[in-house]
Amino acid sequence: MPTLELTRTSRVEARIAPDALAIVRRAAELQGRSISDFLVAAALKDARQTIEDAQIIRLSVDDQHRFAEMLANPEPLVPAMKRALKARKRLIADAT
Repeated sequence: MPTLELTRTSRVEARIAPDALAIVRRAAELQGRSISDFLVAAALKDARQTIEDAQIIRLSVDDQHRFAEMLANPEPLVPAMKRALKARKRLIADAT
């Protein structure tokens, strides 16, 4: 992942319960960071994971084999798909 620019240009505000703040404060102290730095790092970590989870499809080994098999040996096209492909070819030919 690319590193983030160190210049801070935006401000974010959030309300936090006192007991949650105490936990965050303690964790930040243990890492030798400010609360702000700790929160930004934690938010970035979670944001990256959320984006990765949305963009990457994970399959079990069995599902990987099934997927590869379906790509290598696809099912025959149903009549509706054959008609759709013919219509697509006509549209492309008419456009040129």
